[in-house]
Amino acid sequence: MRTVRETSAGGLVVDGLDGPRDQQCAALIGRTDRRGRLLWSLPKGHIEQGETAEQTAMREVAEETGIRGTVLASLGSIDYWFVTEGRRVHKTVHHYLLRFQGGELSDEDVEVTEVAWVPLTELESRLAYADERRLAEVAGELIDRMTAGKSLTDTEGERATDAAAKRVTDAAGRSTGDGARENG
Repeated sequence: MRTVRETSAGGLVVDGLDGPRDQQCAALIGRTDRRGRLLWSLPKGHIEQGETAEQTAMREVAEETGIRGTVLASLGSIDYWFVTEGRRVHKTVHHYLLRFQGGELSDEDVEVTEVAWVPLTELESRLAYADERRLAEVAGELIDRMTAGKSLTDTEGERATDAAAKRVTDAAGRSTGDGARENG
């Protein structure tokens, strides 16, 4: 079986970053898997030629959710394998924290079954994949730093973000028991 490498980008777009934590929500997408289950995840997609990972994250969030956002920080990368159409795919997905800029939820993308604003406090129970739940934890840490008035680019913040992102990459590099991923 032929092995191919793919790289994608996506993110967690959050509305209400300037307000109380209990009013902050993230736009998630729901996709129906081969068994008919609705699985909630972060929007993501292939990096197009000439596009940066950050540009891809903003484009894919907009295409899959109808929501426009701007990148605030990296959340880390997820690395996984799946088999499709007679080939084994090694996929790396770069994820970013995005600030809501506008738009309305829309599930018009053919790859998306549903879209929803989900309170940040519910991401742990809603996200289908453990590696994405860990990214949501990283996002929560970054949001806490922002609300405490600390820059996301100061040295301490970079070290904390790098360490948290490395935990995600390391954990995602091993089997997480999430089951097979699908293309995206």
